[in-house]
Amino acid sequence: MPAAKDRKQYICSACGAVHLRWAGKCPECGEWNTLDEVTVRTPEKSRSSMAPVETMSRPIALSSVAQDDQPRLALRMVELSRVLGGGIVPGSCVLVGGDPGIGKSTLLLQMAADVAQSAGMVLYVSAEESAHQIGRRAARLGIRDERLMVLSEIVVESIVEHIENVKPVLVIVDSVQAIYSGNGASAAGTVSQVRDCAAALLRAGKTLNIPIFLVGHVTKEGNIAGPRVLEHMVDAVLQLEGERFHAFRLLRSIKNRFGSTNEVGVFEMNELGMQEVRNPSELFLAERLPNATGSAIAVSMEGTRPLLVEVQALCSTTAFSMPRRTANGIDANRLLLLVAVLSKRIGIDLSDQDIFVNVVGGMRIDEPAADLSVAVAIASSFRNRPVHADLAIMGEVGLSGELRSVGQLGRRLHEAAKLGFTRALTPRSVLKRSAGEVTPQSIEVIGARTLYDALEVALMK
Repeated sequence: MPAAKDRKQYICSACGAVHLRWAGKCPECGEWNTLDEVTVRTPEKSRSSMAPVETMSRPIALSSVAQDDQPRLALRMVELSRVLGGGIVPGSCVLVGGDPGIGKSTLLLQMAADVAQSAGMVLYVSAEESAHQIGRRAARLGIRDERLMVLSEIVVESIVEHIENVKPVLVIVDSVQAIYSGNGASAAGTVSQVRDCAAALLRAGKTLNIPIFLVGHVTKEGNIAGPRVLEHMVDAVLQLEGERFHAFRLLRSIKNRFGSTNEVGVFEMNELGMQEVRNPSELFLAERLPNATGSAIAVSMEGTRPLLVEVQALCSTTAFSMPRRTANGIDANRLLLLVAVLSKRIGIDLSDQDIFVNVVGGMRIDEPAADLSVAVAIASSFRNRPVHADLAIMGEVGLSGELRSVGQLGRRLHEAAKLGFTRALTPRSVLKRSAGEVTPQSIEVIGARTLYDALEVALMK
């Protein structure tokens, strides 16, 4: 055996940077007290220990690589299947993150029961709960399947051994921060342990062609805990969002090598677990007051799915010199931009107004197509004039007050017509670009060139 050398490294738990010396402040990200000491045992390489040239892999032509498209594991949960890109890819590794108590374990247990019923043996590995606790949750959810195996284990070598023996069609590990490798010197949850355990599970999944789902903890900022290299190692990263005391949960795809990263799945948490919301637009608009001021309907695209959400705004005169600008569900900088455009281009004096903007239902809208609905809601609240109840709004607002076109107009209009809207306010330029698209006959499309023209159409006299 060649001699081994022990050396120490210091890895930042915030950014994953590796340093040779300890410091109170990480030189890369500037965070304090984030460097963890890791002992690395590196064997000295010798010529005899290297693999023979004959056994090493050789480069091959790309055209000769097999193009066999393996079928995905189908899921009855349509919302989850959409976010994954159409099902579970064999041999893939998926990282699922979210706040504590948001419903990660519940969602994955339901997915495990779905796959066990349709495809075969599923192994659910829990490093944080006992088998008895998982059994109680399964009984509450009405899950009883003999092909769903539960394993309470925290040593990754034992987990890999069970995977090789059972050879399930799906493995779920809850969570990757709670397991550890017996070959490491540090405790579970440290940077080196999380990285080594994820690498061991990833290697086993790729070798046996078994998909593996890893549950990851998140930090106070909402990022997945541990080194960022963990997100680079896996094939897909899913984020479960929502308030713990709110019924709705949003599953977003942050990274996906086998599908779109713009898809979102909507679930509702109740006593039966995570229930799919097939028509979230109707649910988000169920409690809307039609003639309330400061309320506008935005038509947003989440991947390939159009969603109608209610955007609410409230303008209130402030007695302080610095008025507040509060945004919930939209980018705060985008709100400041729209307030400036309304003040400069439209002549609405908002310098003494506290402005609050909220997207109903816990949704978050990132695309610029929601600009026009936000501006209309703010103007409606300031002028105390309600928006027409049958009007759906979409469009991007430029700094000069002009309206810029949005994509997939036909899909947006069909969704608005399905929910009973008879008119749609869009930028005039998008009508020329979408002249060939099939639009529903039951909805009247009104084009506006500037924000001033849009306000004249949207606000009731």
